[in-house]
Amino acid sequence: MTTVGLLRPEGHAEDDYRRIETLLDSDIRVASVAYGGPDEDPERLAAEAAGLRLAGAEAVVWASTGASFVRGWEAAHEQARALALAAGVPASSTSIGFAHAVRAVGAVRVALAATYAQDVTEGFARFLEAAGIEVVGTRRAHAAGPLPDLVRAADDPGAQAVLVPDTALATVSLLPEAETAVGKPVLTGTLVTVWEGLRLAERRGAWAEELGTLFARHEPRDVWEPDH
Repeated sequence: MTTVGLLRPEGHAEDDYRRIETLLDSDIRVASVAYGGPDEDPERLAAEAAGLRLAGAEAVVWASTGASFVRGWEAAHEQARALALAAGVPASSTSIGFAHAVRAVGAVRVALAATYAQDVTEGFARFLEAAGIEVVGTRRAHAAGPLPDLVRAADDPGAQAVLVPDTALATVSLLPEAETAVGKPVLTGTLVTVWEGLRLAERRGAWAEELGTLFARHEPRDVWEPDH
């Protein structure tokens, strides 16, 4: 059994994580605890992270893209290190996971379909660029729209993948349709969060046809690690 622990904001797409768990191998478990938001008490977060380890988590991921990139690349890694110290297991965040996942699907140029305000979206673009990923297009997405429509509107001819970073969006059920709509990998917040946790837990080869390119069956390969 491989267990990935998630710290997720209240109200975010818990059902997506359950769906991912169901679609993956039967010995993969996704455990999550909700927290109040960016102003949550750090001591409580540390306790919740430690609780995930006691529940069997082999890795912990801060399951919020926005809360993990706003202060930049270096600060995101400091946050992950602090979380690892509190949890007692390897830790990361959704934002850092995007940097790894983009490379894992063989992309270096991406388009963003983000539900954030423009300045926040630009902040995420700078975060990715600090990881050596070129953002060739950004478009503010409407959260109420179907995922295939969001990615189709955001896609750019120069992009090798489309990113939908908001972990509040339920995306998994429409992921295959979204990838078909643009003919390239689509990476979403909830999907990347679980994948990053499995990467940290060194669970290689987890796959599911319904989870798109990131979880497609393929020969094991090294995952790019950015310089910190």
